[in-house]
Amino acid sequence: MPVSKSIIARRLTAAALTAGALTAALAVPASAADHPRQRPSVEITAVQYDSPGRDDRSNRSLNKEWVEITNNTRRAVNLNGWTLKDEDGHRYTFRHYRLDGRATVRVHTGQGRDSRTDLFQDRRNYVWDNRSDTATLRNDRGRFIDNQSWGHHRHSGRR
Repeated sequence: MPVSKSIIARRLTAAALTAGALTAALAVPASAADHPRQRPSVEITAVQYDSPGRDDRSNRSLNKEWVEITNNTRRAVNLNGWTLKDEDGHRYTFRHYRLDGRATVRVHTGQGRDSRTDLFQDRRNYVWDNRSDTATLRNDRGRFIDNQSWGHHRHSGRR
């Protein structure tokens, strides 16, 4: 029984579509791997967890311990209510602070006068462990934004 031209055309079309779908499915992971991951809009860009010099708990030494947070977008981000926390539960809550677009703020451990580029936790003890710790940034709803870890993870022992 002869096969009609329309059936042949439908089979060829189906085969071409199937081949195209397989090619696209195989190409997507490769092309995705070629592109670097997009940077988050707000991220922890640096942590100075071991303040230079002696750890003598002076305000000067405490303020040499800091975390930098960068806004990678063009628009300002309201950080009011956001938190920065270590593994031991020390928490800093941002109050009435707006991080400009393409700007970085440094959050120091010790006492000082807040400015656009520097904020102070007003603590009298170190927060970030020299051996290992994790700085975690969460928004005002408690959602994870970013973190940065160093050393081996632990849940006990301070310096």
